[in-house]
Amino acid sequence: MPGAPVEGGPPVPPQWRAETQEPLRRPPGPSAHDPAAEEWPGRPGSGPSSGEGSGSGHMRLSGRSGPGRSSGGTAALLGAGASGRSSSRPTSRGTLGMGLVQVPVVPYRDPSDAVMTDPVVAEKNRYCGNCNEKVGRRRGELPGRTQGFCRRCGTRFSFVPKLVEGDMVGGQYEVLGCLAHGGLGWVYLARDRNVNDRWVVLKGLLNSGDAEAHKAASAEREYLSQVEHPNIVKIINFAQHPDPQTGVPSGHIVMDYVGGKSLRELLLERRGSGGQDGALPLDQVIAYGLECLRALGYLHSKGLLYCDFKPDNVIQSEEQVKLIDLGGVRRMDDTESAVYSTPGYRVPEEEIVRSGPSVSSDLYSVGRALAVLSFRFSFRRRHPYTLPPRDAVPVLRRYESYDRLLRRATHPEPERRFHDAVDMAEQLTGVLREVLSDMEESPHPAPSSLFGAESFSAADLGAHDADRLLSPPPPTRAAGVLPAPVIDPADPAAQLLGGFVSLSPAELVPTLRAAPSPTPETRLMLVRALITEGRRLEAMDALHAFGQTMPGDWRTMWYMAVMELGDGEFGAARAHFDELYSHLPGELAPKLGLAMAAEHTGGHETAAELYRTVWTTDHSYVSAAFGLARIRRAQGQRSRAIEVLDTVPELSSLHVHAQTVLIALLVTGEDLRDVDDFLQAGERLGRIRLDSESGERLAARVLEGALDWLRRGGRPDTSVRLLGTNLTEEGVRTNLERRYRSLAHWASSAADRYVLVDKANSLRPKTLL
Repeated sequence: MPGAPVEGGPPVPPQWRAETQEPLRRPPGPSAHDPAAEEWPGRPGSGPSSGEGSGSGHMRLSGRSGPGRSSGGTAALLGAGASGRSSSRPTSRGTLGMGLVQVPVVPYRDPSDAVMTDPVVAEKNRYCGNCNEKVGRRRGELPGRTQGFCRRCGTRFSFVPKLVEGDMVGGQYEVLGCLAHGGLGWVYLARDRNVNDRWVVLKGLLNSGDAEAHKAASAEREYLSQVEHPNIVKIINFAQHPDPQTGVPSGHIVMDYVGGKSLRELLLERRGSGGQDGALPLDQVIAYGLECLRALGYLHSKGLLYCDFKPDNVIQSEEQVKLIDLGGVRRMDDTESAVYSTPGYRVPEEEIVRSGPSVSSDLYSVGRALAVLSFRFSFRRRHPYTLPPRDAVPVLRRYESYDRLLRRATHPEPERRFHDAVDMAEQLTGVLREVLSDMEESPHPAPSSLFGAESFSAADLGAHDADRLLSPPPPTRAAGVLPAPVIDPADPAAQLLGGFVSLSPAELVPTLRAAPSPTPETRLMLVRALITEGRRLEAMDALHAFGQTMPGDWRTMWYMAVMELGDGEFGAARAHFDELYSHLPGELAPKLGLAMAAEHTGGHETAAELYRTVWTTDHSYVSAAFGLARIRRAQGQRSRAIEVLDTVPELSSLHVHAQTVLIALLVTGEDLRDVDDFLQAGERLGRIRLDSESGERLAARVLEGALDWLRRGGRPDTSVRLLGTNLTEEGVRTNLERRYRSLAHWASSAADRYVLVDKANSLRPKTLL
């Protein structure tokens, strides 16, 4: 809760900074809500500590992840239209967990149990509201005074509750006692005698001599009267009551009572019960974060900044989460009012003094709160504005995407953070799906709002060459498989371009170039068509034109990385995909691109982890399964490669391709010692129903493996039949000869036909006739 100004007084004592808010001032200047500040330059070495590569020094990435998004879209996506007063005891289910996470219910707290028996302000928190001097402190054996005058400036102070049990505020609200106290004042529980004796909360001033507190309370009343959101406490009224000492009427804000526990209380309970690492479960933390982003997005859409987000100000009651303290809320265009914030959660002071609070500083505080809730670290003293190294925190080591999201949200450069609550929520949702997929060992897919699906050519889908599928894809094919960014629906040509999906790249290029007034999306589609056609210089020119039209758009870097991957410039591609991963930590496409580049540069462990993350999260990215299988095979882990391929769903268009590779892995390799491998390969081959030529070719592969196994000491077994013949050398040779002669009929050239016939003849068993 907000406290006293720090300007004009001594440095704020560390013990007070550690437990309370404090306001800062900045000189008048332009509005903090400056669209120009939402772009950031990419520069080498500027990524998060967990990143592997450096970004491009000549590109800029916008702070926004979604092109063409407006604040109106923010409000709609975050449920800003939802409204309605909360009842005295909420009974409806909230959106907490999004249906993905089972968050433990926090029982509704009976208001009468929450009343303090001895409402006292701790001496360490007593400061003059005018000059910030220590007041009301103990002298020797004498306890500190709870009211009096500041020795430094003479301002009156009082830390005694202004209301006592039985007081009737505004002739309507009967006070039952104090609930809590903080910088802005005492919080009281009361009954509304005019409306069914419902429970309400009264919030008054801590110190009648504190001019800043009066201002903040008045501002809170104004802002709260505009707020209607299920995740924000509802203001009911504003009432006055005479000060018991001066007789001067003092204001009290009347709010709904939210009976539950703050996220800080839940965290402390977890630590008290010996919870792992003294933190809340990560999926639960993310669920809280998403709900809070809904509330903050709503405030931002109304032109308001929260300014003081922290776990103390978020209450869970049953299955709902609410922001309860709007004491620091201010308008985006307010350049005069003091800024109330809390050490450990707020941006660096020099940023506030220089440019004031902003959407990015609000989201910075969300990132800090997520970190505090999900792992234990010295967030006020050792890391007041930083995060510990990833390697030092188990949860960050395990979930790199979460680490990158936190580092983007809390980046020291404001331009490099999130600048939109919807963008942050979308990326955080993607991270949640990755976390749940790992925790529950089952995919949690969802369509991306930024990328389409993987793209496989007819040649890719028609080939069943196991050796080719087991090899790293050529650069041009790897670049073609990657998902493409979706068309921005706000683009004037979006509907027209959507009808071009059936055209080939060769047809698209002249069609797009004929556009009289090319839109940004027209230029971008031309870039992709030229890349697919292998016309890099022309693609670079088109991408440059797009970059000039849409400076800071992350898709410029995306297509640059795709071009570099297609041209075999793997180091440069890896650096750009790595930067995109940090910018879009919840998206799978950048991870897939980074994995492909890392695989080509020898970073097999990195590539394997990225492929694994993509595949375990969403089984529609089948190229990730092939990539992970390739690396496991290269590492000598044949069984693990088979396990991966066997998880490709039967409904996938690449299921047969995966089974083709799996069968080849079953029957080849120096470590084969089990007849069951061949029987399983034969059984799978019969199930996938390949066309005649592909089926014969794969059958020959199985029989070749069996023959090699028998020659290396495998035990023949006349009781076992493999692809229609006994598992003996004679039976396998006869079967293999027939397969080669069959393949010779489909040979595309005479030379190939002769090779196959020669193989058949060499395998023919020797006879006396």
